[in-house]
Amino acid sequence: MPVEIIGMVGTRDASEIKGPLVDGPVVDWMDGLVIEPGYLQEISRAHEDGRFDRVLVGYGAVAPESWAVANAVLHHTKKLKVMVAHRPGFTQPVVLARMAATLDHLTGGGRVAIHFITGGDEADQRREGDFVPHDTRYRRTGEEMSIVRRIWTEDAPFDFDGEFFRYENAFSSVKPVTPGDIPLYFAGASPPAIEVGAVHADVYAFWGEPRAAVAGRMEIINQAAYKAGRTVRFSISLRPIIADTEDEAWEKAEWIAAKTAERIELAKKRMSGHEDSYEGLGGDRNATFSVDRDTSGTTSVGRKRLIEMSASQDIYDERLWMKVANLTGAAGNSTALVGTPEQVAEAMLRYYDLGITALLLKGFDPLPDAIDFGQRLLPLVREGAAKRDGAIQD
Repeated sequence: MPVEIIGMVGTRDASEIKGPLVDGPVVDWMDGLVIEPGYLQEISRAHEDGRFDRVLVGYGAVAPESWAVANAVLHHTKKLKVMVAHRPGFTQPVVLARMAATLDHLTGGGRVAIHFITGGDEADQRREGDFVPHDTRYRRTGEEMSIVRRIWTEDAPFDFDGEFFRYENAFSSVKPVTPGDIPLYFAGASPPAIEVGAVHADVYAFWGEPRAAVAGRMEIINQAAYKAGRTVRFSISLRPIIADTEDEAWEKAEWIAAKTAERIELAKKRMSGHEDSYEGLGGDRNATFSVDRDTSGTTSVGRKRLIEMSASQDIYDERLWMKVANLTGAAGNSTALVGTPEQVAEAMLRYYDLGITALLLKGFDPLPDAIDFGQRLLPLVREGAAKRDGAIQD
């Protein structure tokens, strides 16, 4: 199967190593009095020019609304697809189904996917008024995914009376342009998550873990999917760090770790009221990220796994680097592959050999890295996957 390569876009230039910790526009569209293309437009086109298949539009309780961002991405590109992160519980599934199908029609068809993120950060859930317990949230996600599929496929109105949603004569006149052409991505590492993902997801997404751990998780999910009479695809999220030589790549990685640690200390001082610590930062005040390695406040099994792994050692499988994951408390996609483009491509292809057919890649300097990946990394990954597929066919 051809490898699917996914990037990630945002509305401002921010990561663990750059951007406003405090100030700065959340949606960066203007530079002084001169109207510029805007960061979102630039990074979207960089992904399209680099021949990424799709980009993830993230979700957060205080972040710009993801469907509006996705609409802008699709408007400013021609072929690039989106994967819109969606948190169940805040939009009725019948409305979500119409939203996605309508956007599918307005953008030519086949460019929309939904990524269901059930949520393991209790504080972020409660910011939006969700006090539903972790395991119950996954049951709600499964019910929502099943309703969305029915809305897209049913030819007549139907009634539904579930644990979380109830409808009479639910129906939508707008369906996806092509039946089944809005894939459902899903993430979650807990047993309740596996039950839901195996039954409802088209693509099951992992954070970057050692190959043996990934293979073990895939086996469990495949068994659950088999019992449900289904198969699922798999995705893995990674942060490539590439340079002309391996030594330069590791030096770059250590610089990223040092910069991340520096910004974490600045963030801690800011939170404790020492605003004078920001003198000299000027406009370089950007991203929000976790600085907490205490797992008592999270119900995310995936995050707890990464915290434990990153605390044990920095490097797994030759070049899977977890130092930033350790520094940030495993804040989302935070594990890297470090080396030359050829070395990192080969490391990615070893996940492909396991059956991972989608790679979600984000750089620590998002826009320049997206351009660099498109020029020097993606062609190697595609070529390597094609050769492996050819060998299998022979």
